[in-house]
Amino acid sequence: ATMQEQAWDVASTEEQSGTRLSFHCWPSSRLEATRCVAPVGALVSPLKKLPPTSAPPQALQYDPIRCGTATCHAVLNPYCQVDFRSKLWVCPFCLTRNHFPPHYSENISETNLPAELIPQYATCEYELPSVPPAGPPAFLFCVDTCSVAEELAELADSLQQAINLLPDDALVGLITFGTNVQVHELGFGGIPKAYVLRGNKEYGPGRIGELLGCNANMAYAQQHQQHPGAPGTNPQQAAAAGAGGPAQDVLERFLLPVSECSMTLESILDDLRKDPWPVPADKRVARCTGAALSVATGLMDLAVPRRGGRVMLFTGGPCTSGPGAIVGRIKTETMRSHADLVKNAEPLHQPACEYYAGLAHRKRGSGGGGGGGGGGRDKTAAGAQPSTAALHAVDLFACSLDQVGMLEMGELIEATGGLMVLGDSFGQSVFKESLRRVFRRYEDDVPQDGGQLQMAFGGTLEVLTSREFKVSGAIGPVASLNKKSQNVSDIEVGKGGTNAWSLGGIDPSTTVAIYFDITNPGTTPLPEGKRRFIQFLTRYQHANGRTRLRATTLCGPWHNVAPQQQQAPSSIGGQAPPPDINSPVKFSFDQEAAAVLMARLAVQRTETEDPADVLRWVDRSLIRLCSKFADYQPDNPSSFRLAPQFSLFPQFMFHLRRSQFLQLFNSSPDEAAYYRYVLSMSNTTNSLVMIQPTLLSYSFQGPPQPTMLDATSVRPDTILLLDTFFHVVVFHGETVASWREAKYHEQEEHAAFRSLLEAPQADAQMIMDSRFPVPRYIVCDQHKSEARFLMAKLNPSVTHNSEGGGVGAQVFTDDVSLRVFMEHLMNLSVQS
Repeated sequence: ATMQEQAWDVASTEEQSGTRLSFHCWPSSRLEATRCVAPVGALVSPLKKLPPTSAPPQALQYDPIRCGTATCHAVLNPYCQVDFRSKLWVCPFCLTRNHFPPHYSENISETNLPAELIPQYATCEYELPSVPPAGPPAFLFCVDTCSVAEELAELADSLQQAINLLPDDALVGLITFGTNVQVHELGFGGIPKAYVLRGNKEYGPGRIGELLGCNANMAYAQQHQQHPGAPGTNPQQAAAAGAGGPAQDVLERFLLPVSECSMTLESILDDLRKDPWPVPADKRVARCTGAALSVATGLMDLAVPRRGGRVMLFTGGPCTSGPGAIVGRIKTETMRSHADLVKNAEPLHQPACEYYAGLAHRKRGSGGGGGGGGGGRDKTAAGAQPSTAALHAVDLFACSLDQVGMLEMGELIEATGGLMVLGDSFGQSVFKESLRRVFRRYEDDVPQDGGQLQMAFGGTLEVLTSREFKVSGAIGPVASLNKKSQNVSDIEVGKGGTNAWSLGGIDPSTTVAIYFDITNPGTTPLPEGKRRFIQFLTRYQHANGRTRLRATTLCGPWHNVAPQQQQAPSSIGGQAPPPDINSPVKFSFDQEAAAVLMARLAVQRTETEDPADVLRWVDRSLIRLCSKFADYQPDNPSSFRLAPQFSLFPQFMFHLRRSQFLQLFNSSPDEAAYYRYVLSMSNTTNSLVMIQPTLLSYSFQGPPQPTMLDATSVRPDTILLLDTFFHVVVFHGETVASWREAKYHEQEEHAAFRSLLEAPQADAQMIMDSRFPVPRYIVCDQHKSEARFLMAKLNPSVTHNSEGGGVGAQVFTDDVSLRVFMEHLMNLSVQS
C-alpha cells in the first residue's frame, strides 16, 4: 500500500460516478474510524450527467436484474463475480449466488456482456417498462396578490415568460391569494372565472373537490385517497375511478395543458390586481399563505396523485391570517428574531412549523403511489415503507424586504425537494433569472434526454452496503422513508434510522450527504485485499413521465491498523512521530468533500444546539484531526507540518466558523434558513464557494490572479472580484474608482484602463450565467457603503488594532485572523 497512496485522484470520482468520498481508503475498525475524526461519508449527486466512458449514454430499456435475497435486492453491477459456465453471479453485498434469467443465460459470455457488467459502467440507468408512464408534469402557480401594483406587474411578466418555457403538453394551473384564496378556472372560455375559498381554514383534497364542484364519483375516490394501500383495492381501479371522477373534472377545468390555456392564463395575469380588501393603517395586509398552500397541494393530490409536479409559491410578505400565520396583523407586533426564538417568546412559530410540516406529510402519505415502493422492487421491500416519495415539489420564491416565513415553511420545502429563492423584489434579476432557470432543459445533443426539462420528480434514494459498515443517516433535501434494513446503524446522523429516503423534486445538481458507521470491531482485522461496496439506488419520475432507476456502485479498499499501533495514542513519548504517519487512509483524504460533510453536520447541529457550542465542536474536531494526521514532534509547535491532502482543511474550517451558516449576527431567521437550505442541497464545488469565497484580483501588472481572501489583497490600484455564491461583488480600489469618476476610460489613449474595468464585469457575468439561484450582483468602490459585502468576508489580517498600518485595508473587527487561528491550532495539536 506504500505507492498506492500517492495515486488517489480524489476529484475524478465526481466526474465518473457523481460521488465524492471523504476517505477513499477506509480504516477497518470502528475505533480507528473514530480516531480519524472527519466523518466517513459520501456526497452523492444522483442525477448528474456522466461521460459515456463511465455510464451507458442512454437509459437501458429493461428492468434491472436484482439479487434474490429478500433483505438485499442489490442491482447487478460490474463488481459481481460471474461464473460464465454455470451462469451464476454472486452479489457482493450479501454474497448470495443468483441464477441469471433465461434470456441472459443464453447470450452471456466473457466476450458478450450486458451493459451493467461492462467494467467501466459502475453507473447504469434503467427506464422501467414495468411501470406505466405517468404523463407530463403539472405546474401550479400560487400567487400572492397583496404586493404593490408595480411588484405584481413584474411578477405577472415573469410568469408569462415562464409559461412560454413550459413544454406544450405540461399541465398548468393558477391560484391567487390575499385575504381569500381564488382558484382560477382555465377551462372556461369567454370570461375569467374563479372560485373563492375562505382564507382562514385548512382544506383537504376531498373538501376542495366538493367546493370546486368536482363531485362526480366523489365518495369512491375519496375512500381511496385516504387509504391508498387498503387491502382489496387495486391501484389501477382506484386510478380509473379517480380518472372519471373529481380528478378528471379538475383536469378539464383547473389544470390544463399549456397549449390549450396559455391565452386564458396570460389574460388573467395581465389583469392581476392588488387584493381589494381594505387594510386599516395600523394593520398588516391579510395574507393567507397557509390556506393557499393547503388548497394548492390538495388540488394536486386530487388531480394528479401519481404524476410529478410543482406547486410554485410566489409571495411578497409574511402569512398573517388563517393557518400557518407567523405574525399577527397588528403592526405593533414585530416579526420574530433569533433572540425571540432562543427564548421561545414567539407564540406563532411552533404552530406554524407544525402546520407546514403537516402539509408535507399529508402529501407524502396520500400522493405519489408510484414513487417509492412497487414497480421493479420485490414485495417485501415495497411493503415495509409506510410513506412514499413526494411527487409534488413545493417551491418558495420570496421577494420582500421583510421576512416571509421561510424558516417555518422549511420542512415542507425540504421534505418535497422544493427550491427556495430569496430576493428583495420581483423586478430583481435574482428572481427573474432564477425563475427562468427552474425550467432549464438538456442540450439538444444529449442522447435520449435532449430538449427535455432537467427536473425530475418523486425521487427516492436507497443505500446498500457490504457487511463491515452501516448507514448512519443523510443530510440534505430529504425525508426518511423509515426503511429499517440490516445495514442501518444505531448511531443516527441527520435523518437516520433508515437506509432509504424520499428526495421529492431533484435536478442534476441536487447533492445529498450520506454518513457511514464502520461497525467492524478492532479485534477482527479484515482479510488483506478485501474490498468494501456501496450501491446508491435512485428511483425517480423523469420529466417525460417514465420511471427510471439509476444504480451507482462504488468499490474501495480497507486498511488494517497493525495491533501495536492500535494501542498507541496519537504521539509517543519520545521524538518519534505518530506510527501510522504513512497510512494509506491519510493519503486518500479528500479535504474538500470532508469540509462539506463537516459543514453540513455543523449546520444540522445548529437546529438543536446553541451556535457557540457548535463552534466549539468544530474547533475540537479540527484539533483532533490535526493531532492525528499532522507530522510533528510532541510539544514543539514549530515542527508542525500538514500533508498536501490536509493543507487547506484548517482554512475551510476557519471560514466556516465566520460564515453566515454558523454566525447569526446580521441575518434574519429567514435568511439563515435560506442560506442553510441552499448549502444542504449544493454540490461540493458550490458548497466550498459558500464556505470560503473566491477572490480574483485585476491590475495592470498582468492577467487576473486568484488572490488570498485577505485584507492585504485590497489595494487602491486593483479591482477585486469576490464570489460568495449568493453575491458576486466587483470592488474597485480607491485609485481605480477616482480614475473612473474622471472618465479616463472614455479616452482613446486609456484603452488599457477601459479593458481593465470591463474584464471583471465579463467574468462576473460568466459566473452568474451557470448558477441557481442567481446571485445578487454588486458593483462598489472602496470606502463606500456596499464595500461591506467584500470587507465582511476577508480574513482580518489588518485590523484597527494592528501595529503600523501595513498594506491592505483595515477590517474593523475583533475576530481573530487566520494566522492567529493557525498558531493556536498548532499549539493545541502538538500537546502530548
